[in-house]
Amino acid sequence: MNHVMVVDLGYGDAGKGTVVDWLCASRPVHTVVRFNGGAQAAHNVVLRAGRHHTFAQFGAGTFRPGVRTHLSRHVVVDPLALAAEADHLTAVGVPDALDRLTVDGEALLATPYHRAANRAREIARGADRHGSCGLGVGEAVAYGLAHPDEAPRVADCAHPAVLRRRLTALRDRLTAELGPLDAPPVEDCLPAYAAFADRVAIVGRAHLAGVLRAGTCVFEGAQGVLLDEWHGFHPYTTWSTTTFANAEALLAEAGLAGTAQRLGVLRVTTTRHGPGPLVTEDPALPFADPRNPTNPWQGRFRFGHFDAVAHRYALAAAGGVDGLALTHLDLAGPALRLCRRYDTVDGLNPGPAGDLDRQAALTARLLRARPVLDEAPTDWPAAVAAELGAPVLLTSHGPTAEDKVPALAGAVSTPR
Repeated sequence: MNHVMVVDLGYGDAGKGTVVDWLCASRPVHTVVRFNGGAQAAHNVVLRAGRHHTFAQFGAGTFRPGVRTHLSRHVVVDPLALAAEADHLTAVGVPDALDRLTVDGEALLATPYHRAANRAREIARGADRHGSCGLGVGEAVAYGLAHPDEAPRVADCAHPAVLRRRLTALRDRLTAELGPLDAPPVEDCLPAYAAFADRVAIVGRAHLAGVLRAGTCVFEGAQGVLLDEWHGFHPYTTWSTTTFANAEALLAEAGLAGTAQRLGVLRVTTTRHGPGPLVTEDPALPFADPRNPTNPWQGRFRFGHFDAVAHRYALAAAGGVDGLALTHLDLAGPALRLCRRYDTVDGLNPGPAGDLDRQAALTARLLRARPVLDEAPTDWPAAVAAELGAPVLLTSHGPTAEDKVPALAGAVSTPR
């Protein structure tokens, strides 16, 4: 089937959405499978005619007629945000996005109470903010871990009495911990969730196996490996597994382990949104990203030189790739340089999942590290391939699918 898994090997915002759109435009794709994150994703896709959408929960192949989206149980689903996203897709010429959507009933719900609690905690951190998107995704995951049998889930939307009980318990627990929340009463929320259940196909875990056998699927990751909940630089991380692990698990459950190609996405500049380590950051770089403006929750969008040290770490944490997609090559120029090593850190190696004290110590080292910068290479794809030990299979020189160039014959088409 030539399934493909797309993962960001940086801090997010490397261009996963535009790569997924190119994959869906360049071959018959049945479904885009989302396998982590939630409504905080912001995958920008621009068509040649100028139509633009920032994909959050819908797959970034939705502009392509017939391409479906499946939200797996590893996605935190926000039905209210999903409705708003569907409205925008309708406005830009995609009126059937909801008809092409399936959602696993086991997926956690992100609710107004999670969002309010998320924002209250981030405000309380003051100058020590973690850079949350403020949409309650991490709060929903944390609540699900603490109360696995009581956390609101997608399937509950079809059972108002169950959902009412679970939303009430959620609201009461968070209010007892944090004080009054800026969120509507439970009764005001229920009609929207019922409308979601009536409109969207809510499916069981076994549904995805049939999808994977029906045609080629693209697994679209959210955020980046350097923000991974276990291997990212704690505490500036997400409550989500951003490596290939969730996608590999879904394939294995369907009896299709090892049938998908692993594609890592990187910018030619290393960037991050919000606080945390960015060793190669250089405010003098003449770049801006209108799709990633400063906002009150994440803070500003930061630019750095290409950080081969950090990206080698991401590759190791993700378990390697079959190839790379290198984006934003239109920004390459003499001002942009390449970092192969740091001055005081010999190298970065992932540790065992769950050792957050180790990750916090690594973060402290990185916040003190300084990059050793080499001159810009004359051939960026060749230099990146040499530094990371993986072939560059796709280059991107602009925001549209037409700006993508497969670097090798048959690129991104043959599984391992």
